[in-house]
Amino acid sequence: MSEAVANIDKRSLARWRNAIIVAFGLGGITVAAWGPRLPAVKAELGVDTATIGLLLACVTVGSICGLVASTPVLHWVGSRRAVTGALLVVAVAMAMMGLSVMAASVPLVTVAFVIVGFGIGLLDVLINVEGSAVERAAGRTLMPLLHASWSVGAAVGAGIGAACAALGVTPSAQFIGEAALIVVLALVMAPSILPGARSEGETSEQTRWQKVVQWARGWLDWRLLLIGLVMLGVELGEGSANNWLTLAVHADHGQTAAVAALFLTAFAIGEATARIFGGPIVDRIGRVAAIRYTTAIGVVGVVLFIFGGNPWLILVGTLLWAVGVSMGFPLGMSAAAESGPNPAARVSVVASIGYFANLAGPPAIGLLAESAGLLNSLWLVVLLMVAAFAAAGALRPRNSRRVGAK
Repeated sequence: MSEAVANIDKRSLARWRNAIIVAFGLGGITVAAWGPRLPAVKAELGVDTATIGLLLACVTVGSICGLVASTPVLHWVGSRRAVTGALLVVAVAMAMMGLSVMAASVPLVTVAFVIVGFGIGLLDVLINVEGSAVERAAGRTLMPLLHASWSVGAAVGAGIGAACAALGVTPSAQFIGEAALIVVLALVMAPSILPGARSEGETSEQTRWQKVVQWARGWLDWRLLLIGLVMLGVELGEGSANNWLTLAVHADHGQTAAVAALFLTAFAIGEATARIFGGPIVDRIGRVAAIRYTTAIGVVGVVLFIFGGNPWLILVGTLLWAVGVSMGFPLGMSAAAESGPNPAARVSVVASIGYFANLAGPPAIGLLAESAGLLNSLWLVVLLMVAAFAAAGALRPRNSRRVGAK
């Protein structure tokens, strides 16, 4: 950490923290912006469901490109410009998306989805690096709170989309309006972000090419890969819940579609609540214990969900499942950022594994469900959460004297 960050005063630290909280929230709003409007977008473009699926895949492709680009971008322009620039890229893509839908141009919408994915992937790494730096400067665990802001932002974004749909606001107007909001908030919060690239002193003399090579070597770092295993388990658990929980409650547990939707809402609330209040607990018991406790709780929750015989038992399983996946991503990002030099590169490695879990996990559950049934396919979630429990030791801080280091 740079000397400027190390000597930051409390007021500047609070402004920096709040700016990153806002950035996390804007990321959450963005990723939830188009989901509620897909029926209207589909109708305005005149395309089938398969085409919509391909458009959504473009977001993932762009996100992976953003993850890869995050390290050189951070070192070239510094944290303040990089985070602000990523938000502006997202805003431009959202505006382009709105105009493309208005023009009913599928090629332009495709480009917009790729660009918005790129901006989100870039922003994801940058704000996690910033969050880890804020956390170290504050001397206490803040990453769960920051990721809770993302979860709250996603809920707000989904609410905006649902409200616009109910009020008859077109997707184009919504996307352009959200783009304007992102631009204003990005420019307002930018001065509160400390300048610098968050590089550690031992890498300050490296060339850009050497830093890129160091990122590639991160994929051979066993500690990073074990942190990635934790991310894999919890992110597959979270992605599977987001994609399959409602259907499982409806089709396999016999609840109505409306009640099944409420179970997914309960999952989202449970995850956000655990993240909001989890920081002080992590400071008390340490990252390793926090991951072991939460993943163990999550295993119990998924098993209860699979075997639940009545709605209340299924609801308990759902809430425990939510707690189980709540801490792995924020604490894994924090551990990766401080596990060695070049934190952006290290965060990019584990973030890529997390994105892979979100991309490949739910389809894998679907393929298993074809032959074994949806509930039985959830045993894959149990297995990988057990693996996350076993790999939790990789999240132990390098500096054992740090607050909450266990």
